[in-house]
Amino acid sequence: MSFTASFRAFRIHNDASGYRAGVETIDADALSPGELLVEVAYSSVNFKDALAGTGKGKILRQYPLNGGIDVAGRVVASTDHNFKEGDAVLCTGSGLSETRDGGYGQYIRLPAQWAIPLPAHLSLRESMILGTAGFTAALGLWQMENNRQTPSLGPIAVTGATGGVGMLAIDIYSRAGYEVHAISGKTDQFDVLRELGASECLDRHQLAFSGKPMDSARFGGALDNVGGKMLAGLLPLIQPYGNVAVCGNAGGFAFDSTVMPFIIRGVNLLGVASAGTARDIREEVWQRLATDWKPRHLDRIATREVDLDGLAGVFEPMLAGESFGRTLVRIGPDA
Repeated sequence: MSFTASFRAFRIHNDASGYRAGVETIDADALSPGELLVEVAYSSVNFKDALAGTGKGKILRQYPLNGGIDVAGRVVASTDHNFKEGDAVLCTGSGLSETRDGGYGQYIRLPAQWAIPLPAHLSLRESMILGTAGFTAALGLWQMENNRQTPSLGPIAVTGATGGVGMLAIDIYSRAGYEVHAISGKTDQFDVLRELGASECLDRHQLAFSGKPMDSARFGGALDNVGGKMLAGLLPLIQPYGNVAVCGNAGGFAFDSTVMPFIIRGVNLLGVASAGTARDIREEVWQRLATDWKPRHLDRIATREVDLDGLAGVFEPMLAGESFGRTLVRIGPDA
């Protein structure tokens, strides 16, 4: 594969001229260091990307950087013996678009320790439909099952079910043998959620939480993308020794609760922080996503596809809660 000295990237600045982001041409020498030089095929758009791209969230810790917390492509040069030219790799989180250049460029340099070889039975495109969203959903299930979650405990509730994490969680969890109950305010999308594997869809506007410290158990566990009142309302409804994996705060970062679900029913509250996940866990989770946990409806979940020039038009609707499913970013020749 050929490599040019300059290429296009969606770059984010914050300097004396203010906060700004857009597509520009940069030199290869400007890229963050790493043992692998990768020609990018795909990236994706996550909530953090929208915050970073608009400046409405403090995501980047240094400037300027290329945006994009996800990337997949092929190695064009390597100084690490574990990788060679032509190898397909992916990377999510790991400081991308925070402390080092991210995936919104035609090329990227990656540290070998964070580059994951693309698993068999998973294409570069599929890996970025999954991306951080799919990895987060799967990591939540991995953590719950390591804490003895099983389908026999009862249905798993998925909040924020029409977002990227939520839709992928429905597909992944149902594939893993769980009954899934989807919770969302977008009732017009309930048929789609059922197609993905939800056995029941619940309108979040119609949920009537009692406010009691304990209530009749309704769910075996939950993946919560919302936080706030939703998380507080779910905890009293979890079966004994069930798990609630928390991975988002779309409804608020604070919540009021009591210790009762924890000390009476043994409910467990698990934090899902995908960005800094250890490499051995990353590899295990990605292997599961390529095999027994691989979603059946990836093309249905990928509701939008854009190139670098189309990125700016995606961010504001996502921050306004208008997005549905996953947005794939098409960048390189493999795309």
